[in-house]
Amino acid sequence: MTCRRKEEEVYEGMLLWEPSDERKAQANITRYMRWLKETRGLDFNSYDDLWQWSVTQLEDFWASQWEFWGVKAYRPYTQVLSERRMPGARWFLGAELNFAEHALRRRDEHPAVVFRSEDRPFTTLTYAELFGQVAAVASALRRMGVQRGDRVVAYMPNIPQTIVAFLATASLGAVWATCSPDFGVRSTVDRFRQIEPQVLFAVDGYQYNGRLFDRIGVLREIQNELPSLCKTVLVPYLKEKPSTEGLKNVVWWNELLSERPSELIFEPVPFDHPLWVLYSSGTTGLPKAIVHGHGGILIELLKALGLHIDLKPEDRFFWYTNTGWVMWNLAVVGGLLHGATVVIYDGSVGYPDLRTLWRLAEEARLTFFGTSGPFIETCRRTGLSPGREFDLTHLKSIGYTGAPCSPEGFKWVYDHVKKDVLLGSASGGTDVCTGFVGSCPLLPVHAGETQCRCLGVKVEAYNEQGQSVVEEVGEMVITEPMPSMPLFLWNDPDGSRYRESYFEMFPGVWQHGDWIKITKRGSCVIYGRSDSTIKRAGVRLGASDFYRVVEEMPEVTDSLVVDTSLLGSEGKVFLFVVLKEGVTLDEELKQQIRERLRREVSPRHVPDEIYAIPEVPRTLNFKKLEVPVRKILLGTPEEKAVNRDAMMNPQSIDWFIQFARSLQSKALY
Repeated sequence: MTCRRKEEEVYEGMLLWEPSDERKAQANITRYMRWLKETRGLDFNSYDDLWQWSVTQLEDFWASQWEFWGVKAYRPYTQVLSERRMPGARWFLGAELNFAEHALRRRDEHPAVVFRSEDRPFTTLTYAELFGQVAAVASALRRMGVQRGDRVVAYMPNIPQTIVAFLATASLGAVWATCSPDFGVRSTVDRFRQIEPQVLFAVDGYQYNGRLFDRIGVLREIQNELPSLCKTVLVPYLKEKPSTEGLKNVVWWNELLSERPSELIFEPVPFDHPLWVLYSSGTTGLPKAIVHGHGGILIELLKALGLHIDLKPEDRFFWYTNTGWVMWNLAVVGGLLHGATVVIYDGSVGYPDLRTLWRLAEEARLTFFGTSGPFIETCRRTGLSPGREFDLTHLKSIGYTGAPCSPEGFKWVYDHVKKDVLLGSASGGTDVCTGFVGSCPLLPVHAGETQCRCLGVKVEAYNEQGQSVVEEVGEMVITEPMPSMPLFLWNDPDGSRYRESYFEMFPGVWQHGDWIKITKRGSCVIYGRSDSTIKRAGVRLGASDFYRVVEEMPEVTDSLVVDTSLLGSEGKVFLFVVLKEGVTLDEELKQQIRERLRREVSPRHVPDEIYAIPEVPRTLNFKKLEVPVRKILLGTPEEKAVNRDAMMNPQSIDWFIQFARSLQSKALY
């Protein structure tokens, strides 16, 4: 490893880290490239050459993934890809397999799941114990009448029982969906009622940020709103013996574990048989119910975690998430596919303080630490230095997703966490349960940049004319099909909502809704959602451009920028700032903010109005709610603009509702 950091101020694209020759030699992707040479006669001199082959020779690439990772099929495939079209591409025709079987290939005493919460010490579940519990729960589900294609849902936190319940469901060929128990009744019912579940797994309550939340009352309401339910499996989590008054058809978790089946039978299902239903964020309207298949998710996560994350059986793999975020499916469940130890945590990142997860990294001896961009930025702004406080000897990689991270955030990791660590960003989505762009153990890390476009993913940046551009910010699009693209959206029989969601802007091309710049080196910069960008005089900027500048000011702790322009008309750019205690937003500070944005961002994009707010509205996954706030400012009723149950701080939206009313009364726009 060579570290070429200088003392000057960090800038986008600044080289911060390079992998050592030893690390590159030991990487899974190096082993894969060597395997390609030995078995296919393919010799690649660089990652870019490998990527180009993977997106031009799609069938050959994905067939090689099947063989390299040793996918077990009950019936072999007859064709890798039906045709290269989107939507409608079908993968590995004729194949039959089961996702859960691949997650449980390891059945020894190696730790499978290491769990900790705010109030519970470490507990460990070995692969042998995991297999036994999955077998018991699967047997019980069969006895309840659950069959292939039936739906099983969970109102569960990030605990080992949730993993067991999912694998048991998948082993039967039943379809899984989950919500975190901090979701309210309406958010949960809006998701689950769409798919008419037969069985519900649920906890009696949970702890978050030091507070206890009893959910038995909420659970009663959820049961009443789901007439398709036959059984509810209750997992005592808040109390040893919770009250079941008012609940119907309850089965206790321990009753399921008392089953002692002689074996675990995996149901062979077609490659495109539904595995789970994931939901769009749900901040506006009824959430999209996105259906993914056993085979597509299996082969994608084998590739993504194996080649890009470089996950190995000896790793201790952690990604902070809850069960309502796609990272639970991708990282927590996906880690088992590689026989690694998955470390999970249930609770707040800020309780009792922001050192909680770094303390976990030391005590659990994490080799991979996964988080979000906002968490890194918050640690940086609060002056943390985890590398000095904790023993992070085992840590090899840090991953983040959820929102862009500034170049300053990158440099903070290398200055204050660890010098010899791969900081890998990823950007993808719930829609495909993976990253479009991500990390690579063979490549250097540049400040503010994602290392590469992922193998098998034809990522391009399109300008307004639909032309592919390099070194320019454009719409992130995918121009070739992927195995993990949705099979369909639930209750969308003619596929119209599916097409409108992804293929309306560029027919036959997946438009994801993010702004991206692809550099000449093949790295990428994500600038945030394209529906929350700020456009002035034909020039678009992402919200992250504003945040990087404004939040570097010592007076500001957080910010939100919103453009109220509509098609054919130019509205106002509003900047909302959260100030440090004791700071007042007077005219002098407003002018300082404007001058800084004028100098460092663009004279065109200086905000028209600046206001101080108590806090920035965020989703449960820490994303800022620019789009819902914009809708509220433009007069959209609250119930159509935002879903409070999908927010981390629902009370924060009240300020904007009152502000919108005052704007409308003054006819400011």
